[in-house]
Parts: sequence; C-alpha cells; structure tokens
Amino acid sequence: MKSLGKLLAVIGALALSLPALAQGAAALLPNKGDTAWMIVATLLVVMMAAPGLGLFYGGMVRAKNMLSVLMQTLVIFCLLGVLWAVYGYSVAFTEGNAFFGGFSKMFLAGVTPDSTAATFGKGVVIPEFIYVSFQLTFAAITPALIIGGIAERAKFSAVLAFMVLWFTFSYLPIAHMVWYWAGPDAYTSAAAAEKANATAGFLFQKGALDFAGGTVVHINAGIAALVGAVLIGKRVGFGREHMAPHSLTMTMIGGSLLWVGWFGFNVGSNLEANGAAALAFVTTLLATCAATVSWTVVEWTMKGKPSMLGAVSGAIAGLVVITPACGFVGPMGAIVMGFIAGALCYWGVNGLKRMLGVDDSLDVFGVHCIGGIAGALLTGVFASPKLGGTGVYDYVANKVGDYDMASQMISQCWGVGTSLVWSAVVSFVAFKLVDMVIGLRVDQEGEREGLDVSSHGETAYHV
Repeated sequence: MKSLGKLLAVIGALALSLPALAQGAAALLPNKGDTAWMIVATLLVVMMAAPGLGLFYGGMVRAKNMLSVLMQTLVIFCLLGVLWAVYGYSVAFTEGNAFFGGFSKMFLAGVTPDSTAATFGKGVVIPEFIYVSFQLTFAAITPALIIGGIAERAKFSAVLAFMVLWFTFSYLPIAHMVWYWAGPDAYTSAAAAEKANATAGFLFQKGALDFAGGTVVHINAGIAALVGAVLIGKRVGFGREHMAPHSLTMTMIGGSLLWVGWFGFNVGSNLEANGAAALAFVTTLLATCAATVSWTVVEWTMKGKPSMLGAVSGAIAGLVVITPACGFVGPMGAIVMGFIAGALCYWGVNGLKRMLGVDDSLDVFGVHCIGGIAGALLTGVFASPKLGGTGVYDYVANKVGDYDMASQMISQCWGVGTSLVWSAVVSFVAFKLVDMVIGLRVDQEGEREGLDVSSHGETAYHV
C-alpha cells in the first residue's frame, strides 16, 4: 500500500507540471458534441469580423470611406490571424510568467490533431486545433474594434503597423494575465491549487472574473481607441460639417450579424456544450434586449425621437456589458445589467464624449470601454448566488465556494485598472512610434477626397 501511495503521489506531481493545454492525454478524449459546438462557435466569431464589424462600422462612416473600413477590418483580421499562429497563441496560452507566456508553441509546434486543450470541467478536453482557432478569432477581431476611434483619417499602412504592435504588447499579455491557468485537473488539493495558481496569469491570480472578454476585449480595445483618437486628432471639418452615417441600413445589418455572432463569442467561451453554455446563451440574449430598450427609452426621453442608430448601439452596449458576466450571472441579473448598460453607454456617447472633446468617430470608447468597465464591475455584484448568480467554483472542494462580494469587487477592480493602464500605455507608445516612422494621418486632400479612392483606388458605390 505504501508503494501504491508513493506511485499515486508521483503521478499527481506529474499532473501538476502539465500546462493548461494537456498534450496527448490518452485517457481524455474530446466529446464530439463539444467539438462540433466549438467549430460552430468559431465560425460565428469569424462572421462577427467579416462581414459583421465591417458593415456595422462601415454604415456609420460617410460613403466615401465605406470601402476603407471594410478593407481595414478584413485585412487586420487576416494579418493577426497569421501572427496568432506564428507566436500569438504561444505567448498568450503557454506557461511563462504572470504577464507573458513562453515560445514553446511558436509556429504551433507540437499541436497535432491528437493534442487537446483543457476546458472548465475536470476530465473534459477539446481538440487543441479548435481551441487555437477559437482564440484566434478573439485575438484578430479585438484590435479591429480600435479602428472605430480613428476612422476616416488614418493611413492604411499606419493602421496595420499599429495593430501588429498593439496585438503583440497589449492583447497577448492581457489575454495571458486574465485567461491562462493550469486547468481544472491540476486542482486536486489545497497545496496543488496553490502551486497551480502560481503559474497562472497575473489577473487570474488576483481572482478577476472575465468569462468572455470584458477586460481582454472591450476595455482593452476601448481605451486604445480613445488614445488613438486623441493622438491622431479630429477629422477635417469635425464640429462644422455634417458627418452623419451614410447607411444606417448597413449598420443595422452589421449590428445584427454581430449579435448573432456574439453567441459564438460568449457561449463558445464555455468550451463545452452543457448547462453552463445554456446560461451564457440566455444571459447574452436578455442583456442585449434590455440594453436596446434602455437606450431607446433614454434617447426618446432626452431627444424626443428614438433613432435606429441608438437602438443598434444599445444592442452592442448590452452585448459588451454581459460579455465578462454571461457565465456567472443569472437571467434577471443580465436584464438589470442590460438596462444599466443602455443608459450608461448612452451617456458615454452623448455626454462624456462631449466633455472630453474627442473625435472618437464611431464611439468605441463610449460603448466598448464604458460598457466593458460596467460589465466587469457588475459581474462582481451579480455573480453572487444571493442575486441569482453562479458564484465561483471551488475546484479543490468540487463545489461552488462561499461568495464574498467585497473581495470579488476588489478582484474586478484589479482587472479593470490593469487593463486600462496597460492598454493605454502600450497604445500611446505604439501610436507615437508609428506616427514617427510612417505618420498616422493621410494628407488633408486625401481625407477630403475619401479614403476609398485616396488609399485604395476604389469606391464602395458606383453611381
């Protein structure tokens, strides 16, 4: 029996040395249903970028810049998808230190059809290739959100150069800080958990909850857009010339595609097709409905007429606010969060933006950053089981742990503050470097002509 005990101890120690992505665990085979769902979820997020985000943003710019927005969203997604395979996946999702992963999986070294990635259930895995692909879509669409802050006046070459720098030094480390951990199977005892936590990302260690990217995606990109809008300056004629969206029909179509795709974004982040995924689905649905109603009512009250642009902006605000919370809060908590987000992001776009005096062209900061901050903080409130949330699972005890809202709110503040400061600093340095080397803006003549013609030699529409 003593020999058996020693053998089990050795096996347990070896298990703790495995990274989050368990390689070649012969006893753990992916479930076909989970795999099929993750393939679908990944495709849904691809749809969010092309055509969803392109049409959503494109409809809000003037007709002479429509094609430039479509071009930027498509090429950014594809460029960063390649970089994700080359080094991004390794830096974000392998063991390194609290802020950066390592380079052991550069060029996807060691990833095979048989290798697997851990989920959030003990003894449950999915094929690593689909995990790589799913996370690629997050890494590639997040930087594309930033272009909304500098739309209609940025050089295409400058946009691409900035995105490479920001992806490398802001997205990847924040993704590692928030989402990298040793996986549930490492949490076999209190001692094992302590050892596993020591290898996790900085914000994971702090206990910050972010189910699908409130900090990693929305705060991260939202503050970068604000920095970019400040540094690049206002559009020629801003405040004097009419700059209304040229096609709210396109924006509505794009926003609707984003909403549908967001179910892949949020529900796919569960990594398994189970009850927790169903919870993420219903909370994503309800929060978006509530935020759309909230924004519409507030705008109707304040301006006398409800607008299509306002309604679809409210929907995006609801999607943003529920992203970090969708797997942790209950349906009623999601509705409350949606109502708050609709009103708060309306103020972010119509009040705070004017106070700052910044030309954030497509309101990335007002919706994504403000909504992301609200979502991250409200997650700490509505995740409480007393308010219908799931609480936080204790993998050592194999049950939901005792919930301390005050402690969790401190953890959420760590997530918000770290993301804001990290991304703002990286964005400032990256924009400055690009401006010195390439120059951020097109010339005034090219801006007045429109980026479609001046940058790409094409037009979106032929009259």
